[in-house]
Amino acid sequence: MNWYVVQTHANSERKAVWHLQRQGFTVYLPCYLKRWKHARKTEMRPVPLFPRYVFVAMDIAQGSWRPIQSTIGVSCLVCAGNRPTPVPPGIVEGIKAREDENGLVSLSAAKAFSKGDALTVVEGGLSGANGFFECFDDQNRIVLLLELLGRPLRVHMQAGAVAVATA
Repeated sequence: MNWYVVQTHANSERKAVWHLQRQGFTVYLPCYLKRWKHARKTEMRPVPLFPRYVFVAMDIAQGSWRPIQSTIGVSCLVCAGNRPTPVPPGIVEGIKAREDENGLVSLSAAKAFSKGDALTVVEGGLSGANGFFECFDDQNRIVLLLELLGRPLRVHMQAGAVAVATA
């Protein structure tokens, strides 16, 4: 049995999961907690890790996969030509291994920085620039406050692109 990717209609991941499960398919919708701001309130909500996509486990040699194409909430089954394309082994299992006790995927790597830590950019076009760590964004990138052209600028970059500044 392999995992396959199903593309859903916009904001219809949960609807597609429900209808696919009713048909007997094993479905996986990885979610994570995202910060939502509205009317001066901030809350954390579970949202799909891959918006508009869910994973379906099936053996296409033994079962019919064509009903997936007409399932409510489903846009299409990701195919190469006329056959569904399997997800490489270990990908879905790796995502599941990162789930916490609530079934949510943890995006936080070991966060070694604290607000205000002096950092130096070590990769990319801003290499050599110095700034201060502000926070991690929802995609687990670093938000760095740099002084460029005489004013502060917030820059989002991968954690591996910065290092602790040396005095």
